[in-house]
Amino acid sequence: MLILTLPLPPSVNHYIKSSGHRRYLSKEAIEFKKRVAEYVMEYRVPKLGNARLEMKIVIHFATRRKQDLDNRVKSLWDSLGGNGAGVFDDDSQIDVLYLQRGAIKKGGSCLVYIDILEKIGENTPIT
Repeated sequence: MLILTLPLPPSVNHYIKSSGHRRYLSKEAIEFKKRVAEYVMEYRVPKLGNARLEMKIVIHFATRRKQDLDNRVKSLWDSLGGNGAGVFDDDSQIDVLYLQRGAIKKGGSCLVYIDILEKIGENTPIT
């Protein structure tokens, strides 16, 4: 099982910007992807290729302000996947997802547990 402690992912609402018909990653998204890639390199996180995956994500927001958990998942997956740090090839590999709101932490953070599913429905779930 991989356990990653990452910065708080940007909300999908702030991840992609547009100008006319052009869509592009925001500065916040580019910075987050860079920090995730640096983390993966620094800690030599193994690449999981195209394995079927189970993931648990614990989001620690920086404030008590009302925020949606699910708005953070896509930017996290894009940063970890094949178009980012390459921990896995594509977010379509994630068959089981647990999403949890954690305690408030200064600056915010994201705890990610990733496990390979041997066969769908036969793996012991992450607890």
